[in-house]
Amino acid sequence: MSDAIAQFRTAISAAGLTPPDEIETDGQLRRFASNGKRGDDAGWYLLHGDGIPAGSFGDWRTGFTQTWRADIGRTLTPGEEAAHRAKVAAMRQAREAEEARRQASAALRAADEWNCASAAPADFPYLARKGVKPHGARFKDGRLLVPMRSDGALHSLQFIAANGEKRFLPGGKVKGCYFSIGNPQGAAALCIAEGFATGATIHEATGLPVAVAFNAGNLEPVALALRAKFPDLRLILCADDDNATEGNPGRAKAAQAARAISGLVC
Repeated sequence: MSDAIAQFRTAISAAGLTPPDEIETDGQLRRFASNGKRGDDAGWYLLHGDGIPAGSFGDWRTGFTQTWRADIGRTLTPGEEAAHRAKVAAMRQAREAEEARRQASAALRAADEWNCASAAPADFPYLARKGVKPHGARFKDGRLLVPMRSDGALHSLQFIAANGEKRFLPGGKVKGCYFSIGNPQGAAALCIAEGFATGATIHEATGLPVAVAFNAGNLEPVALALRAKFPDLRLILCADDDNATEGNPGRAKAAQAARAISGLVC
C-alpha cells in the first residue's frame, strides 16, 4: 500500500498541487492545503486502498479534478475494470455532493457579507492606482467586495485588498460566474475580460458592457453562459497577454473561449 500512496502523492505533485503530509486510504473525502499554505483547505482527495488502489483529487479553488489508478504492472481483468468503474462513479458522487454543500454554504455567507457591506469609495487605493471607478463593487473591512453571479444569483465574492491582493470566498462557486459592468441591452458588443480592473478600464474606455470572468480558466464557461443568454450579440474576449508565462494562458484561454462561441479576440 505504501507504493500506491507514493504513486498517488506523485500524481498530486505532478498536477501542480502540494500533496498532504498524510494520505488515508479509506475512501473518505478529505481536504488539504493545495497551495501549501497554512489554513488553506481548497485541495481535496479520496483514495480507496482496497482491491486495485484508485482515487481522485483536485482543487475547489480552480475547479481542477483528476482521477487516478495505481500502476500494478499488468492489464486489469474485466472484473477489475468493472470494480474500478464503480469506484470512479462513487468518487464522483462523493465529490459532487461535497462541492454542492460547500457552494451552498459559501452562497449564504456571500449574501451576508454583501448585505453588510457599503458602497465602495472611489478613492480606495486599489481603484485609485488602477484609475477606475467602483462600478457597483462594495466595501467591508478594508477590502473591495466584487460579486460573482450566475443566472442572476449571487454565488460568491472576490475580495480585493488595498495592495491588490485578491482572494475568493472559500468554497464558493467560480465556474460560469461573472461580474457585470454596464448594460448589454442594445449594445454593439459585450466584452469578456479576466480581472475587475481590466474590465472596468475596457468599459470606461469604450462604453461597452463587460463581464468580468475573474480568471483565464473561467473565460470559456462565462462565454458559453453569455452566448446562451445573448445568442445574437457580438462577444469579444479581451485577452490578458501573459507573455512571461509558458504557453501564454491568457491569450490561449481567450482564443479557446472565442472558438467555442464564435466570438472575437482582442
